[in-house]
Amino acid sequence: MISLQLSRTLPAIRTTVISTTRTTPRFSFTHRAMSSKTLFQAIKEDHEEMYLYHDEYKRARTAGDVDAQARWARQLTWEVARHAVGEEIVVYPLMEKHLGDKGKQLADHDREEHQHVKEFLYRLESLKPEEEGYSHTIELVMASLHPHNDDEEITDLPMLEAVIGADASREAAQSFKKTKKLVPTRSHPSAPNRPPFETLAGLLAAPADKLKDWFASFPTEEEMGQAKEELKHRDHDAKAGRAAAAAGQQ
Repeated sequence: MISLQLSRTLPAIRTTVISTTRTTPRFSFTHRAMSSKTLFQAIKEDHEEMYLYHDEYKRARTAGDVDAQARWARQLTWEVARHAVGEEIVVYPLMEKHLGDKGKQLADHDREEHQHVKEFLYRLESLKPEEEGYSHTIELVMASLHPHNDDEEITDLPMLEAVIGADASREAAQSFKKTKKLVPTRSHPSAPNRPPFETLAGLLAAPADKLKDWFASFPTEEEMGQAKEELKHRDHDAKAGRAAAAAGQQ
């Protein structure tokens, strides 16, 4: 793996205390945004999921449970692939935009590390989970990811959030969470908002700009929340109207 020695400075991490005693207006999306995850939190949560799935995979392998081993292997490798694509769509463009030459250098370095992981994932496509070579390749994936993830949590993301601020970080986290829609499924009328990626290779081969355009075609989290809130009040008003009409007929 190519390793670039970069000088990185860790900015101070600030905490924000949110008061819960104020009155919430009828449509309070500012409060909702303030209580949502930051980009750092969303990505760290993904990292923890990877480690959890890896632990479950190793536990199944030690127990000799081939079926469970295969299930956790698929869950782990898909999570890694989806996460990598999500970072390339959302995080690295933000680093390049807001951190100048340093941001471009960091993003290029992270993409190089992702490329190594992708090569391992491609290799897994030709192997079966019960094969010895599969387990070895899984361990190569995780050995590559741990230092990569640590760099993001310790340096890259705090540096980025210090520049873009809390609100933009939460907005980016919402965009990043949309990549959870990238699931291994065939296209089906009941799930029109899911691209039909049946294999890891299919996901990894999809151009990042095309995936970015696909996600941009959906309403934002704020727009979805506003619509749901409005629908809730419409339903309340409709019930009140029906009750009044029924009372008038008595």
